Amino acid sequence: MKIAVITSTVAGQIDQLISETALKLQSEGVRLAGVAKVLGDEQQGDGHCDMDIRVLPDGPEIRITQSLGQGATGCRLNPAGIVEAVAQVERIGSKDADLFVLNKFGPQEAEGRGFCDAIASALETETPVLVGVGKGCRDSLDRFVDNMAEVLPPEPEEIYAWCKAAISHR
Repeated sequence: MKIAVITSTVAGQIDQLISETALKLQSEGVRLAGVAKVLGDEQQGDGHCDMDIRVLPDGPEIRITQSLGQGATGCRLNPAGIVEAVAQVERIGSKDADLFVLNKFGPQEAEGRGFCDAIASALETETPVLVGVGKGCRDSLDRFVDNMAEVLPPEPEEIYAWCKAAISHR
């Protein structure tokens, strides 16, 4: 089982690192499965929470957040968007992919839902997995993969090198 985890205390860094790594690998012809955040100009402020992910390798882009309005404190995750993204990823599958990428192992996955089956399928077919995780879901991810994940520093060169090595050993 080949799985690597990226964590960071800097807001947005995990998404950026995973998305940029995915773009670089795809430009080299690496076959990817999973999802990566769509990077772009993001507005700031309490009421703004738009987040789109791109289903790998070729889309579509799916909005996975919902605006709850100015000053809202509830969860901004849009369950329907996640369900749509998961369905797209599972439809495509990962058996022909060189690497499975997930921008974030979040609350849905921590509860055994979301992309858990897609991660498990990738690992069952010996497809290496690169996943981002925040502090709040790290223990759940460790339990999910039985503490077998290699922790990578939030450094682009090291993430890229791990991906290339994992692909070459497949």
